[in-house]
Amino acid sequence: MTMTTTAAQAPIVTGSALLGSMSDLLNDPLAACLRARRDHGDVVRFRAGPPGLRSEIYAVFSPEGAQQVLATQAANFRKDNTFYEELRQSVGNGLLTSQDDAYLRQRRLVQPLFTRRRVNGYAAQVAEEATALAAAWRGTTGHGTVELVGEMHRFALRVVGRILFGTDVEQAFEVVGRTLPALQEYSLKRGFSPLKLPRTWPTPANRRAGRLQAELHALCDGIIAGRREDSEGRDDLVTLLVHAENAEDGSLDAEELREQVLIFLLAGHETTATALAFALHLLARHPEEQWRVRDEVDQVLGGPGGRAPTADDMEALPYLTMVLKEAMRLYPSAPVIGRRAVAEAEIDGVRIPAGADLLVSPWVTQRHPDHWPDAERFDPSRFTPEAEAGRPRYAWFPFGGGPRACIGQHLSMLESVSGLAVLLREFVFEEVGEGEVPLGAGITLMAKGPASVRVAPRVQR
Repeated sequence: MTMTTTAAQAPIVTGSALLGSMSDLLNDPLAACLRARRDHGDVVRFRAGPPGLRSEIYAVFSPEGAQQVLATQAANFRKDNTFYEELRQSVGNGLLTSQDDAYLRQRRLVQPLFTRRRVNGYAAQVAEEATALAAAWRGTTGHGTVELVGEMHRFALRVVGRILFGTDVEQAFEVVGRTLPALQEYSLKRGFSPLKLPRTWPTPANRRAGRLQAELHALCDGIIAGRREDSEGRDDLVTLLVHAENAEDGSLDAEELREQVLIFLLAGHETTATALAFALHLLARHPEEQWRVRDEVDQVLGGPGGRAPTADDMEALPYLTMVLKEAMRLYPSAPVIGRRAVAEAEIDGVRIPAGADLLVSPWVTQRHPDHWPDAERFDPSRFTPEAEAGRPRYAWFPFGGGPRACIGQHLSMLESVSGLAVLLREFVFEEVGEGEVPLGAGITLMAKGPASVRVAPRVQR
């Protein structure tokens, strides 16, 4: 949309004289964005960097603005900004980061694995992994303490490995957990830096990033090699990509294969792991909600030691789904989403110039006081059908939106509902007095401290 003559300039967020908002955005971008909306409104400008080298970043916080950026004018707001470019160089040009013909080609290749019917067929594997996790907890924790972030990342990665890679990726857990957050942080710092030294220069940061990339590449190459040797009768993601070849899309070379595997290692488990960890953490802090959910689960699955959940059970667990959605509102796995404007536009009466870097923020929009009263309070009743119908479509968008919405969102919801159902059926979760989990944000939401709870096994019938 071309700017009208009445469009206003976006207010500038106050920062330091030396670096503007750069330190705030690097050290605590979530708090910086919340303050910016509170103090300046739904469209603001951050200026980052020293005088003479400052970059400007527009931030859009209203649901209507987010919908414009991600959906209705998605063609004008592309993944061309400096942060996505840095991420491409760190983790490859896979489905999350690619654009145009490359993105369409990749999406066509992987779409068959993410149809609703196909995803529903994964339910048994998800339930098996959740049951195995519950058995492991029963055998090792007793009435002990569990650190949810690490445990849920391990669980989600095991499910991704089994469904998408057709193999046990337990050995990948340590490598992924150590390398991907560090590469995210490296990419984010380079994105904000007004002077970017070439990655080929042997600085300590560049050399460390190179070592981390090499570890990830070796991990992905090993997964691909295993599928090449054992692909008979398989229909997982890696086998599909290895053998992909048709007149329209051709085949993927070794680098493209690696990039797809790497992106799905990152994106394929982050959303689910974050949702599971914080849903359980919140339920541990709100025992009345936990028991309400557990009663629902018991009625559907039969209590401790009951049957495995299926895809059909999702509709029979509406309150559990509401709890999950509320956890994803408060703790979206992608708290900030970046874009770049191709042409000049107007959002909420504010001018966005051509070429501007901008971001939308589920973290902020999902706390917007116009749509979420007492926004920090955990309240699953916000997600009754009536309440959802009364809010703008993009008041809640943890999976992004528009043509670039997360391809795996139905799989993530299935995995999260099934995983929570099994764990809540088998255990009681109690808080251990640590309060809020310290958080940071790179490309994804990152816990900077433990999310620990006490687990007490329920007695089987």
